[in-house]
Amino acid sequence: MNGEQPSERIFENANVSLRPISSGAEKWLYRPIKCLDFGFVYLVDYMGNDDAIVQAARTSYGQGTKKVSSDEGLIRYLRRHAHTTPSEMVEFKFHCKMPIFVARQWIRHRTANVNEYSGRYSEMLDEFYLPEPFALKQQASENRQGRGDDLEPAVEQIILDLLKEEYNRQYGLYKRLLGFNLAKELARIGLSLANYTQWYWKIDLHNLMHFLRLRLDEHAQYEIRVFGEAMAKIIKDAVPISYQAFEDYQLYAMSFSRLELDILSKNQWPMSKEKVAETVSVIGNKREREEFLEKLKKVNFII
Repeated sequence: MNGEQPSERIFENANVSLRPISSGAEKWLYRPIKCLDFGFVYLVDYMGNDDAIVQAARTSYGQGTKKVSSDEGLIRYLRRHAHTTPSEMVEFKFHCKMPIFVARQWIRHRTANVNEYSGRYSEMLDEFYLPEPFALKQQASENRQGRGDDLEPAVEQIILDLLKEEYNRQYGLYKRLLGFNLAKELARIGLSLANYTQWYWKIDLHNLMHFLRLRLDEHAQYEIRVFGEAMAKIIKDAVPISYQAFEDYQLYAMSFSRLELDILSKNQWPMSKEKVAETVSVIGNKREREEFLEKLKKVNFII
């Protein structure tokens, strides 16, 4: 060994570089983006940038990636072919504040590290989500979990007044229970899902893009979509090449099932609405058939 440390030999053969910095991410550090009435999203910290993805890919694939002509080309290749591991090397940590019902939908994305504000230790704030009138809709007739047509303005105002009254009652009860020295973990049980919570949320880029693909969709619930849009604004600046590839190959792309491709290949397009209805009738599931029709409309295959 001649007194040589193992780490010295390792670093002689390693491609060691300084910590990757993203100028786009740096500009968003600790700059809250307002979401809904009391909510926000801001970037607390990050690790990596587009260059870090390239570095991870070339470490993993070695000589194989030399066929790719540029770093941008490599990132787009990885995203296009769903080689996701290099994107997992980049991470973002956000501080987010949202209504509890949004948090419960959000937490279904289990591929993140979360530390949430605790109503057991700290007093809950008098902050409840009150929707803007435009966000109040009827229940959708075709979608059990979605919104439909507008409500009458008079009905909207009645709903908003009822919510304000209920929030005041709930928080008043909460403060009364605290006044009896009831434990915070019990005093909070009368508060509704509209009460605000907050957390630190750390996630890698690949899983963040999966979150955004679902939550930026026009069918996603409006309230969580607002938070998705805020994070997308940050990520678009932080990793611009990766985000562009994400938009091109996932966010604004479409996929077709084997049955759909079979229908597309065996028919002449475009065709009349009546002919399309007859053609797609081979798809037995109504929901699947309607989704295929929406795809055909987007590519102007229906006259």
